[in-house]
Amino acid sequence: MRVPEGPKPVFADPLGRLHTASELQAVGRSGREIWALEEEDLIPLPPGSDLFYAVGRVPLGMSPETGELREICPLSESDETYPVAAILPSGYTRLFLPAWQRESDVDLPLFGYTAVADLRGELYVAACLTDDSNKWNPLHYNSPELPGLTEEFRKRFRGNRIVEQLSRCAIEYHCLTAQNLFYRRWEAGVPISPACNANCVGCISLQESGCCPSPQSRINFAPTIDEIVAVAVYHLENGEDPMVSFGQGCEGEPLLRGDDLVQSVRRIRERTSKGTININTNGSDPDVIWRLAQNGLDSIRVSLLSAKAESYSRYHRPANYSLADVRRTIGTALESGVFVSINLLLMPGFTDQEPEVNALFELLDQLPVGMVQLRNLNIDPDVFFDIMGLPAAGGIGVKQLIDELESRYPDLRIGSYSIPIRS
Repeated sequence: MRVPEGPKPVFADPLGRLHTASELQAVGRSGREIWALEEEDLIPLPPGSDLFYAVGRVPLGMSPETGELREICPLSESDETYPVAAILPSGYTRLFLPAWQRESDVDLPLFGYTAVADLRGELYVAACLTDDSNKWNPLHYNSPELPGLTEEFRKRFRGNRIVEQLSRCAIEYHCLTAQNLFYRRWEAGVPISPACNANCVGCISLQESGCCPSPQSRINFAPTIDEIVAVAVYHLENGEDPMVSFGQGCEGEPLLRGDDLVQSVRRIRERTSKGTININTNGSDPDVIWRLAQNGLDSIRVSLLSAKAESYSRYHRPANYSLADVRRTIGTALESGVFVSINLLLMPGFTDQEPEVNALFELLDQLPVGMVQLRNLNIDPDVFFDIMGLPAAGGIGVKQLIDELESRYPDLRIGSYSIPIRS
């Protein structure tokens, strides 16, 4: 049998040890299609990545002789084989999902699974670098000093429930925006809302059923205006290149606290003109965004799986608002001089489907936002494709989608991170 010269499949045994199926060619998944991985699809495994193996799935490879898909057999009769997936650090956009045959009804946790391959004896992933901001380098986080810094803040802001929540997020969930508060730098999250008006399939903070376990817990309280202002002002006054962001992974939708949020932003700006005030939102209430803009909001990031109404509703499952309201919110923010980013939740084989691409381009033509942030959607791909009813036809490819965004909108910033608007 001819041994392939290019990428080869990587799989794991029950002890988590990695192996290479050297007689097969590595494959990746895009939607419901499985493609042979080429060297140009791959980059070395980035620092800060995590490797997982998926129980209940059988890894696949491709015969170099016939092009047929093959299940990767166990090393011995008593063993099993598992597909290996990478969870990438921020700033990297996956191009292909891991390819496997599903054998279990158990759904995988909410992570962004990326195809892994062996290339010349080294681990590679099917991804590309989208944003190389040094601020989000994993080496800057989870230092030995972090527990002491969180304790110092808890004493300084004794009784402030936001600080208590972010201490947990920083230590237990390794949340980078939470850690930035305690490091006194860059973008710091300020969660304010326990409720949400959407029921997104891949919500990372609250799931009503056991189908997709959430990796973290949502806040169960509504901070007071005093709590919000105290934390935000301190960070903006004392942080390096500071930004405060409402709307974090550990909370619901901040616009549901519209009146309190408007008062908080007004009071923050009465006390300091420093730094950037940002909100991460589903964009469900254009009126609140208008009022926030009048009182000092600098930037807004709107999360969006799809610019098609049917796809949007199927995934986000909004209550008492629609994609039309989201579009009005974006328009209102642009008219008010607020910097607007779209947080595009990206899934290979879905986001790059031609109808999805055309709808996205139509939105960008009408609403010239400043930035598109590409975000790997954290969800079991099989769960996602079943819910979305994805057709068998393939997409144009994630890399081609990025290239077309860059060529069609030369003034549009493509990245992964919110950017400071004022110092």
